[in-house]
Amino acid sequence: MTGSTESGSTQGVRAVALKKSDLYSSLWKSCDELRGGMDASQYKDYILTMLFVKYVSDKFKTDPDSLIVVPVGGSFDDMIAAKGDKEIGDRINKIIANLAEANSLQKVIDLADFNDEEKLGKGKEIQDRLSKLVTIFQDLDFRGSRAEGDDLLGDAYEYLMRHFATESGKSKGQFYTPAEVSRILAKLLGINAETQFSETAYDPTCGSGSLLLKVGDEAPNGLTLYGQEKDNATWALSKMNMILHGNEIADIRKGDTITSPQFTKRDQLEVFDFVVANPPFSVKSWSNGLENEFGRFEYGRPPEKNGDYAFLLHILKSMKSTGKAAVILPHGVLFRGNAEAAIRKRLLKQGFIKGIIGLPGNLFYGTGIPACIIVLDKENAAARTGVFMIDASKGFIKDGNKNRLRSQDLHKIVDVFTKQTELERYSRMVPLSEIADDKNDYNLNIPRYIDSSEPEDIQDLQAHIHGGIPERDVAALAGYWDAFPTFRSTLFQPNRPGYSDLAIDVADVQQTILDSMEFKQFAKEIGAEVDNWFGAHRARLEAITEDTKPNALIAELGEDLLARFRHTPLLDEYRVYEQLMSYWHDVMHDDVFLIMNDGWAGAATPRKTIDDKERKLAERPDLVIGSGRSAARYKMDLISPALVVARYFAAEQIKLDELAVAAEEASRSVEEYTEAHAVDEGLLADAMDDDKITKVLATARLRAARREATDPEEVKALEHLVGLYDSETATKKAVKEAQVDLDLAALKKYGDLEAEEIKQLVLDDKWRAAIGGRIAGEVDGLTLGLVARIQELGGRYAATTTDLDSMLSELEGRVSLHLAKMGIK
Repeated sequence: MTGSTESGSTQGVRAVALKKSDLYSSLWKSCDELRGGMDASQYKDYILTMLFVKYVSDKFKTDPDSLIVVPVGGSFDDMIAAKGDKEIGDRINKIIANLAEANSLQKVIDLADFNDEEKLGKGKEIQDRLSKLVTIFQDLDFRGSRAEGDDLLGDAYEYLMRHFATESGKSKGQFYTPAEVSRILAKLLGINAETQFSETAYDPTCGSGSLLLKVGDEAPNGLTLYGQEKDNATWALSKMNMILHGNEIADIRKGDTITSPQFTKRDQLEVFDFVVANPPFSVKSWSNGLENEFGRFEYGRPPEKNGDYAFLLHILKSMKSTGKAAVILPHGVLFRGNAEAAIRKRLLKQGFIKGIIGLPGNLFYGTGIPACIIVLDKENAAARTGVFMIDASKGFIKDGNKNRLRSQDLHKIVDVFTKQTELERYSRMVPLSEIADDKNDYNLNIPRYIDSSEPEDIQDLQAHIHGGIPERDVAALAGYWDAFPTFRSTLFQPNRPGYSDLAIDVADVQQTILDSMEFKQFAKEIGAEVDNWFGAHRARLEAITEDTKPNALIAELGEDLLARFRHTPLLDEYRVYEQLMSYWHDVMHDDVFLIMNDGWAGAATPRKTIDDKERKLAERPDLVIGSGRSAARYKMDLISPALVVARYFAAEQIKLDELAVAAEEASRSVEEYTEAHAVDEGLLADAMDDDKITKVLATARLRAARREATDPEEVKALEHLVGLYDSETATKKAVKEAQVDLDLAALKKYGDLEAEEIKQLVLDDKWRAAIGGRIAGEVDGLTLGLVARIQELGGRYAATTTDLDSMLSELEGRVSLHLAKMGIK
């Protein structure tokens, strides 16, 4: 929207709450300042260290109970004071060293050398680069970051880790487990509101700590976290990650888990309630330096050149007698022979393996091969009579050069596993007797037990010969006929026993379905259910305050939406759930965060756009009042101008649209008239210049033609054209003026909005309408599968062999006739 004059309203410049999307873009811009000669695995240390110092400095200012002490000479404010200094690199190193010493974090937060000329440049280059870096973080304010309920800082850390892992490539991306996979492992362990803080969770290959933290997130009362990491730099990342997530007391130790386990007591491994791990796949040197086995290999010794079972057996030994574990391993552990087959057989006989989940390929940063989750459970292991298997390999979305699990994929896996639900081609409880029989011999390869392939589409020879669509194919669409009882008789008619014909033209199938009363009623009922669902939570949404826990809020909304659509025919409840979750991640989360920080009125107040040339950050305005340098550019973060116009200025918008149509018509009239007459020998030929005829040219030629008075028809044509141009100018001016008036009215309305009006615009006009529209799209999408299948069947059997013979005979006749005309017998 654009306008021409400044509004008289009192719209000021409001401060920008730190939204997740803003934080992400700022952090990635900080990476741009360092990217160049450095690999992502190197510059991540600088970015994450800076993020850490900024966060703990902000938190120390407002939290008297902060476990991290920020000393004089060790804060981010000291870094700000160093901007522009020729010795900025050395000063930053000393600031970080002071902070590290005050909190016993030496060799944790001080690994990155900010005075490294080889990586950061020399002289003015390093001075400018680090000054810009400090400026970017200076603008971020973490004093309002709430570690409880919605961890914005933790999410930012996850965001950076994901990007660093992507850029680091296969060799250096193994420090991070994708957040979606981490959440699945955490939820499979059965941690809930009854889990006590005294209970323990352990990750023997914890990397940057993201997986372990996801386990902790599942326990509302907290959980005591333990981890071990081999790589020194990654161990430091994990220590920082724990602090950034408010888990300062997490016990993260350094060393090789197999050869030098750090959690031991009296020559025995310590045991834990919950264990999770994403160990490096198939390590060949796992036993190098191994001296004490700690009783880990009682069920067999893993092969010397493959460490997968070494980690699995370490995890098993680290579990309490009622302990639960979830570990990511390559599919090979399910079916490889020899020593691994012997171990697998003993573990199955002991009943330790509760479940196996096959994941899509290309999920992980260190490898593209598909992996699986093995769920171990010692509780009631002796009584276990089967292994619950899930083939989730087909549930994902492409995300750049990787695959990613969607919210719907994650939720379905956890639901099905937790409830032990058997779904065709997806999940089943496989009896141990079947796994142990002669055919399978303790092989756990998932395709042996679950056939996830689509059923073969069998061709019908009789239908090809005599026509008609086989009853078998029509009956396979029973879900549609059950949901819409009249559809079948509308779309099909009998041909002969066992076969039907299409009752309507194939091209009319989709519109016939959309126009049917049954489908309209179905869509109406779905819309009503969405209204009921939103209505049930409206009061909760209306009551969003600074104490709201966004994660708990969306979990409540999502679970209820799933439950309401669980038994709806045809509609996949997880696809409905995905529509809510994708909108949450794209839009609604930022909206909630704005309301939490600024309140409803503050979040709805327009603000002047940011145009920071130094940081190359320029926001696209939602509303422009005026023109040129004096124009006022506004950003509406919570309520777009379109929402305000739709509710309060619908009549004005209709008038504006009508004027716009008139302007288009006027322009089209000019174009059509010039095309008809601005040609060689045409009435407007003398007014043309390089095949163009503008208003200026037409007006000038009209004056000349009147003076010459030689061709009345030309004068008449020119007068008509100039009149068309005048009409075009007038209509365009009317559009512009109407747009200005509407923009000014809309901007003024923002200042007049009452609290209830703001909530109505956000809750009903924005959130409810958007989510409802997305779910309505799922309903409309139901027709696509049915239409495609009917069109496929209709086309497949449309021509019988008799028809084809007739066509062949006709074509042969034509060829013979052509040959005869050419004198060829």
